[in-house]
Amino acid sequence: MAQYLDFWKRMLLSAFSGTKNYYLLLGSLFVLTLIGLGFYSHQFSVGLTVTNLTDEVSWGAYIANFTFLVGVAAAAVLLVVPAYIFKIKAVKEVVILGEIMAVTAIIMCLLFILVDMGRPDRFLHVIPFIGRLNFPQSILAWDVIVLNGYLILNLHIPGYLLYRHYQNQSPKDSYYKPFVFISIFWAISIHTVTAFLYSGLGGRPFWNTAILAPRFLISAFAGGPALLILVFYCVNKYYPHLKVKESVFELLKNIARVAFPINLFLLFCEVFKEFYTDTAHVASAEYLFTGLHGNYLLVPYIWAAIIFGIWTTYVFLSSKHSNNDKILIPTCIIGFVGIWIEKGMGLIIPGFVPSPLGSIVEYSPSVHEFFICLGIWAFGALLFTLMCKAALDILSGQLREK
Repeated sequence: MAQYLDFWKRMLLSAFSGTKNYYLLLGSLFVLTLIGLGFYSHQFSVGLTVTNLTDEVSWGAYIANFTFLVGVAAAAVLLVVPAYIFKIKAVKEVVILGEIMAVTAIIMCLLFILVDMGRPDRFLHVIPFIGRLNFPQSILAWDVIVLNGYLILNLHIPGYLLYRHYQNQSPKDSYYKPFVFISIFWAISIHTVTAFLYSGLGGRPFWNTAILAPRFLISAFAGGPALLILVFYCVNKYYPHLKVKESVFELLKNIARVAFPINLFLLFCEVFKEFYTDTAHVASAEYLFTGLHGNYLLVPYIWAAIIFGIWTTYVFLSSKHSNNDKILIPTCIIGFVGIWIEKGMGLIIPGFVPSPLGSIVEYSPSVHEFFICLGIWAFGALLFTLMCKAALDILSGQLREK
């Protein structure tokens, strides 16, 4: 027991040690987290009236972020498969960072669900053996199980591997490899079940499409490489003891070169189906892409997302631009934001407009929603930074058992 406590103690000390710029980063993220917590405390005392959610639009920025982050968590499989199945050494050296990203994303998902519920005690209703999950009839129950299961898998695998690295010992295959193979299929399931949660709602025709699950997965496999490239770029630039090899960047670029065009193609398929058939259910798509009866709130956002996607596709397909960090890094940010817009506000909100009774109620996040979302993103970035710092110190040999 003493050696485990010493491991955690030294890992925490390692996570909180660094340069002045590192402390400035941690401090900034901590302040943003506190601001978000302050706004949430007001929401907790007053209720969801501080949000712009209504009876007509009952899911907003919180659920949009939740949906997007499920894809970020699933994107970890893009490193897990090359590392453990194809045994690519360069990827295996940094795969733990991808698994840590998955852990962070799932924790953020749970936080967004928590703030969307209004009262934290309502969270008890979705905990197995405490609440009533209505399993297996309820798709929401499946979502609860797959998300928490994926979190446990991604806590165990990197946790065990890091501890063995810390001890300077080789990990035992039977202790983690079976869970790796399970996590690969589980990563697909978390986003598939989330898509089923939407497409199974018959009263929301905008979501009633068979390709919603493939769209979710391919958008995750597009935004995931963009985020991982940004993370590994920062590791190479600011962490002197471990360098991510160029072959890892090339692998992620190749995935993005396939995923971004397919994501645009599937979006085009949806647009064609909606506008060419021109049924009564096209109203939600009209509201999103062209505006409906003088309501144009989301139109600039979705077209910005499409332009971002086209630009990102062009850069990744151009070897000249994709090998230029001055172009690639801003493009990864643009591509990541574009996927967030398309999969967040561009998917959730139009599903509620117009309502089943035909009323049009536009929605945009309130000040409270904005700062609570910002606080959760800051907390996620803070948690990810701390975990990565400790993991990098162990992987690079800076932190070893005495």
